[in-house]
Amino acid sequence: MSSAEREKNATKAGAAGAAAGAVGSVGAVAASGTVAGLGVTGVTSGLAAVGSIAGGGMVAGLAITAAAPLAIGVGAYGLYKWLKD
Repeated sequence: MSSAEREKNATKAGAAGAAAGAVGSVGAVAASGTVAGLGVTGVTSGLAAVGSIAGGGMVAGLAITAAAPLAIGVGAYGLYKWLKD
């Protein structure tokens, strides 16, 4: 496999990891709150519940759920490159 193909596949692995992280984040928010679901009250209570893990509130929950897909995507990209090198 050429270097360009490896890089392309690593990028695909990173994108797949980020997509999986986004789905997981939405699922965590929907399930974590005092009101389950993706309505306004479900999202706000879910974000607050996720944020409380880090000692914060809804804003901290938003930061955590926004950073999770990015971190998972970067991890998947790096893991793929490491395994293929």
